[in-house]
Amino acid sequence: MAHILAPTTQWQMGITKNPANASPTTAKMWGSLLLKQNKKGSSKSSAKFRVFSMKSENSTVNRIEKLLNLDLTPYTDRVIAEYIWIGGSGIDLRSKSRTISKPVEHPSELPKWNYDGSSTGQAPGEDSEVILYPQAIFKDPFRGGNNILVICDAYTPAGEPIPTNKRHRAAEIFANKKVANEVPWYGIEQEYTLLQQNVKWPLGWPVGGYPGPQGPYYCGAGADKSFGRDISDAHYKACLYAGINISGTNGEVMPGQWEYQVGPSVGIEAGDHIWCSRYILERITEQAGVVLSLDPKPIEGDWNGAGCHTNYSTKSMREGGGFEVIKKAILNLSLRHKEHISAYGEGNERRLTGKHETASINTFSWGVANRGCSIRVGRETEKQGKGYLEDRRPASNMDPYIVTSLLAETTILWEPTLEAEALAAQKLALNV
Repeated sequence: MAHILAPTTQWQMGITKNPANASPTTAKMWGSLLLKQNKKGSSKSSAKFRVFSMKSENSTVNRIEKLLNLDLTPYTDRVIAEYIWIGGSGIDLRSKSRTISKPVEHPSELPKWNYDGSSTGQAPGEDSEVILYPQAIFKDPFRGGNNILVICDAYTPAGEPIPTNKRHRAAEIFANKKVANEVPWYGIEQEYTLLQQNVKWPLGWPVGGYPGPQGPYYCGAGADKSFGRDISDAHYKACLYAGINISGTNGEVMPGQWEYQVGPSVGIEAGDHIWCSRYILERITEQAGVVLSLDPKPIEGDWNGAGCHTNYSTKSMREGGGFEVIKKAILNLSLRHKEHISAYGEGNERRLTGKHETASINTFSWGVANRGCSIRVGRETEKQGKGYLEDRRPASNMDPYIVTSLLAETTILWEPTLEAEALAAQKLALNV
């Protein structure tokens, strides 16, 4: 995983900080994404966002554009908070806005809120109220100013986490003293596919047809190789503005598919940052008129799937002698392979076939620099005798709260029997 060196110190804080001269996403970031552009004077416009219609010169559209780009800061202390939560499918994102009386620095300063859980598949109609608890704050790259995005988790009115609230259990695991002392770092590689809106076929592909075979597209440049770069770049900048710990991005092996990396992040922060980055990506593709897909195998056949490889280390792994700790962690992961696979995303069996840089879903394996294994260890880690491991099994639609906390639980808290450990070590050729 490129660019990941050490976690930000912001993981200890309730809100990320940005330079004073930072500005929200500008029109130039979106210009080439949108289908209709003003024909006159577009290069001189100072608007942050542009509203387009069949009559782009229409004065009504221009007035809406001005209202969208109003800077409220000189006129009021009040800010807009966009409350974001995970919907009933466990992968869909929902949000709604409310006015807060003044800027805030920490989620504890924000009020709880409620929503109609019967409309998101999370509560029955006769008892539909679900309560949102603010958990993490990011700057809003769409509205700018002091406006914020708020990652929330969901509870019943009695204070019990609802079934789709996976953050609550993850927070408990990361609060465990043994886990906290190991300061777990995560670097998550989120792959995604961009689809044409009306036909649900990858961006850049001929409708109903196929491009040339894989090979020239990975990290490629050119109109016949790279499809959706403006979306990737706009997302990159919007995440940096928001305070998300995004560390890089690249075009992927299948055309129309991209990846970005978030991390290193510590503990529960990893899940918060991935979910917020996904929300921002949904909003950007919404504005661009493109569909975002996290399907782990969007196109059948000789095409790569989409994963969410998770790089992981503990304090003990990063210190001298850490390679032995990594091997012990791999042993534990092998013994809980089925538990991890069942929690690593829907439809993953279509991706983990043993082909296209994956291991078989039915067999656990590990190797140094081997991208066809369940767990990959880098050459530098082997050479230095310390470092991190990469779990290549999670699907692109995985829940980062589940994956990160399960890795910590299996490698730090869970202890196998001596007999099972010995058998697994022999099978995997691990001298632990």
